[in-house]
Amino acid sequence: MNQSPSLSQDSSTTTKNFPSSSGQMFQDYFSFPRESSYKKRDLMDARARRIFENTALACSIDAYPFQAPLSTRSGPLVEMDGHRMLMLSSYDYLGLIGDPRVDEAATAAIRQYGTGTGGVRLLTGTLDLHRELEEELARFKGTEAAITFTSGYAANLAVISALFGPADRIIADALSHRSLMDACRLAGVQVQTFAHNDPASLRHQLENGPEANRTLIVSDGVFSMDGDIGCLPDLIALKKEFDCFLLVDESHASGVLGKHGRGTDEHFGVPTEDVDIWTGSLAKAVPASGGFVAVSQRLSIFLQHASAPFIFSGAMAPPAAAAACETLKILREEPERVSCLHANAVLLREGLQSLGYDTGLSQTAVIPVMLHDDAKTALFARKLRNYGILVSPVLFPAVAQGAARLRLCVTAAHTREHLHFALDVFEKMRSL
Repeated sequence: MNQSPSLSQDSSTTTKNFPSSSGQMFQDYFSFPRESSYKKRDLMDARARRIFENTALACSIDAYPFQAPLSTRSGPLVEMDGHRMLMLSSYDYLGLIGDPRVDEAATAAIRQYGTGTGGVRLLTGTLDLHRELEEELARFKGTEAAITFTSGYAANLAVISALFGPADRIIADALSHRSLMDACRLAGVQVQTFAHNDPASLRHQLENGPEANRTLIVSDGVFSMDGDIGCLPDLIALKKEFDCFLLVDESHASGVLGKHGRGTDEHFGVPTEDVDIWTGSLAKAVPASGGFVAVSQRLSIFLQHASAPFIFSGAMAPPAAAAACETLKILREEPERVSCLHANAVLLREGLQSLGYDTGLSQTAVIPVMLHDDAKTALFARKLRNYGILVSPVLFPAVAQGAARLRLCVTAAHTREHLHFALDVFEKMRSL
């Protein structure tokens, strides 16, 4: 594996006044008082008030924590406003953004196919490249077939809305990804939730929910906000006992869990076919864009003719498909990337815990630092930026009130130097 460059002098444990992104992002919109109305008949009603008030407050103290514009590709080190900074919130789990093999595959795809397809998958948008990727994905997940979409979000919308409706019910882990819950709303299906990663709570919901033609259990493989692993063996056991179906979203598990990065099933050593529907992202450990559904051949044929995002949304762009395909080949040849990622996660998580930080439920490369208060969390992220570290704060409503946290993500491309530097800074920040 290629070693990433060392930290520059910009990234030292001495603070500097690194800029917030707010001034450039909003063109000084919040620099002057404005009269605003949030009446129920206004285009932006009372639901918008909190967003504008909090954003104005953050901008007034130069602490707006989101949408920091980077001037280089993502990786362990990035550049923002001319400053080299340590990135600690990237989903590039395998460290493959910028890998020459992936870049060349994407570039070659542009030369052969151009930048787009000119159609939706069902009509004129399917390339032989899409079929090659889908064959690689099915081989990777160990399923009969796979189909791709323009995002993991679209993949979840596609499969749930195509298969389920008001006569059915879905029982979802309470911390399931937002895309899964939006898919349920789109389908108009009855929705119940069970307490996070709690098989007893799921059993209670299965035994006491409303009547339905079919029941689907839904869970993430790795939960994106907490970094813990879904209780897959228990979900499979309950699925079989109650004769229902199971969907697992592998967006943060693919490339992360299991010796070869194949995901939650490999991690637990359970048969892939015990899960009816696998979904996932091609924009995290896989450094492209898009999403997938890995299923039986029969279900794949149905989804190609019944899922709205496959029929009515433009096909996955050729360079993204080529980059994803090349990444799966690299992962097959270099499974040591997964073990490197795991070692880096252990180093950072245990280091933070030794400093007294609460890392929540984390078991993976997603490591929350629980600070609970929204304002404290945003200011903490702002001060980390002054040390040359980019970290994403996660605030209400993305998480429940009182559950604000910094969401750190380690990658296989981080060096021990990077992670020890981060721990040195967090040690200095303990008094905040």
